[in-house]
Amino acid sequence: MLTQPLADAIAEAEQVIAAAPHVRGEQDLVEGYDYLAGSIRASVQMAWAFDRDFPYFVRSTGPYTKMGLDNPDTLYFHAWLRDDAEYVVTGRRGSTADLSFQVLDGHYSPVNVPGSLTAFDDREIDIDDDGSFRVRFGPGLTGRNAFPLAPGSAMLVVREVFSDWQTEQPGMLRIERADRVGAAPPPLSRDDLTRRYRVAGKMLLGRLRTFLAFAERFYLHLPVNTLTPPRLTPGGLATQYSSAGHYDLADDQAMVVTVPASDAPYQGIQLGSMWYVSLDYIHHQTSLTVPQARVDPDGMIRYVISERDPGVANWLERTGHARGYVQLRWQRLSRPLTAEDGPRVDIVAVDDLPKQLPCHEPIEPVAYRQRIADRQAAAAARMLG
Repeated sequence: MLTQPLADAIAEAEQVIAAAPHVRGEQDLVEGYDYLAGSIRASVQMAWAFDRDFPYFVRSTGPYTKMGLDNPDTLYFHAWLRDDAEYVVTGRRGSTADLSFQVLDGHYSPVNVPGSLTAFDDREIDIDDDGSFRVRFGPGLTGRNAFPLAPGSAMLVVREVFSDWQTEQPGMLRIERADRVGAAPPPLSRDDLTRRYRVAGKMLLGRLRTFLAFAERFYLHLPVNTLTPPRLTPGGLATQYSSAGHYDLADDQAMVVTVPASDAPYQGIQLGSMWYVSLDYIHHQTSLTVPQARVDPDGMIRYVISERDPGVANWLERTGHARGYVQLRWQRLSRPLTAEDGPRVDIVAVDDLPKQLPCHEPIEPVAYRQRIADRQAAAAARMLG
């Protein structure tokens, strides 16, 4: 049967979800099976977009196709490449905080991060006054707006990062293989479809196993309820530092994360579930950028991670997740970060928070509800971009 390889992979993937080491009850399984559904959708999309001769940018992850502790502030796009062909990327720069490009070798595995072969942001290219740009990728290319494709180059990833959800606008992207412009791909055959169903199944299983192992490797060996000093993000992003950790909190506890508001164009914090994906960031405040947060007069941001509503603007909602991941990111940096730029963590009783927050300013429920309404509207607009 044509679809049997994908059907077999889905059945095996369900077993991977059920056997995940962090599963402790029905809610973990429900969220795991929901994660599985998004992974099936994403894997089918990636397999059908797997065209190195007539590539196009695909939305890599989103609210319903999450993976890899996806950043709520980022639009992710990818296109497949050949390392022996030339590609032209044209676009228009939006008003977002960061726009970055990365060429990967495409080989995720449970023990390896894919090799980053080229990584840069839009400061490295010439952009016209109207925001338009043209960038070339190919073997042996040199010069401005031209980047070589090293042997093994397989995927171009583009990240567009929002700091102010309310005001920043996305841009536009297009990719084409230079020697295929005006041509058309051959018609689909049964062999093509058989291969794509098989590839989708392999992608599904690889995706699930890789990111469960990735979280184990990079997070769970750290002491619980701590965050690392800022460090270059694994995977080769050119100008991103991150601070990572995992939490385990009782309902009457809060994790207070205190960090300086930096001068980086983008700085954000997010929570993730044990499936290593973002929590619901549309209907709950599970992430904050600097423009979304309240900065205290001393220049520090004090985030409060808790299940109970602490009545503060910088509340990060656990949404019923007693365990999970925390990650801070800084992007478009002009200097290396040090431990002094990073976070301090305190575990306190929720009832003691007023004594722990030197500039405590309660936020009324109606004002907090408006914050959520603003998130919903901004996320909906961004997803149409």
